[in-house]
Amino acid sequence: MDEPRWLDERENRAWRGYRRMRRLLDLELARDLTQDAGLSEPDYDVLSDLSETRDQRLRLSELADRMLWSRSRLSHHISRMQHRGLVTREEHPSDGRGSIVVLTPAGLAAIEAAAPGHVAAVRRHLIDLLTDEEIDALGALTHRVVDHLTGRPAPEA
Repeated sequence: MDEPRWLDERENRAWRGYRRMRRLLDLELARDLTQDAGLSEPDYDVLSDLSETRDQRLRLSELADRMLWSRSRLSHHISRMQHRGLVTREEHPSDGRGSIVVLTPAGLAAIEAAAPGHVAAVRRHLIDLLTDEEIDALGALTHRVVDHLTGRPAPEA
C-alpha cells in the first residue's frame, strides 16, 4: 500500500480555512434566512429551484438530484412544505410511481420575499469581500471541482 500524500503546511492551511469558511458561511446564511424569511436552507433551495423552471414544477427525483438528497428525505421535506402551503405534489402523468412538485402562489411569494435578503447576505458575507480577480478564481475553481465530482469533462481553456 502506498504511503498517503499528506498535505503540506500551505495545503493544510488552505484546506482547513476552506472547511471553516464553509461551515461559518452556511451557518450565517441559514441564520439570516430563518430570521428574515422564516425559511430553512432546504426550503429556499426547493423554492428557488422551482421558481427558476419555466412552469415552476419539477419531478421529485430531479429536484432530489439537484439538491443531492435522497428521494425519501426530499419527499418528507416536501410533505412539511405542503402543510405550510408552499408547494403541492401532483402525480406524474406518465409514471404513476413518480410525482411532480409544484410551486404554489404562496411559495412564489415566499421566495420572492426571501431572495433580496438572501442575495444581500451572500454579498455581505462573501462576494463583497472579494476582488474581481478573486471572484473569477472562485468561479473557476468551484466549477472545476464540481465538474470533477460529477464526472463532467472540464471545459477547454
